[in-house]
Amino acid sequence: MIIKGNVVKGLGEAKYWVGKIEEMFKEKTGMKLFYGTLNIKLKEPYIIENPMIILKKEEYGGTEDVLVMQCQINDARAYIVRTNSNNSNVGDHKTDIIEVVSDVNFREKFNLKDGDLVEIRNKLKSAYIF
Repeated sequence: MIIKGNVVKGLGEAKYWVGKIEEMFKEKTGMKLFYGTLNIKLKEPYIIENPMIILKKEEYGGTEDVLVMQCQINDARAYIVRTNSNNSNVGDHKTDIIEVVSDVNFREKFNLKDGDLVEIRNKLKSAYIF
């Protein structure tokens, strides 16, 4: 599955939250995260139906569980991360915004700017667009 969307500015809270989940994330995926997310506005809502990993709020000291879905942007392995409330369309981000994490800074590595079109490759069948 290929999901297309445009790069948008985030809320500026990713460094804090990535710092909270980074140890558990590395333990579960083997990836040491870059301190930030790439925010992408999609043309249609995207729901994570059966995440590959759920980071439980009790495990990382957060306020919500984080759903994790593996994906790829260009040649970079990445993960879509979304809180339960965002996945239910009632959080800070609606379901037409996804946040992607990786061990790279996407904006620097691929020279991305707000408004740029990106393709997210998701080979797993446990997420859907409606």
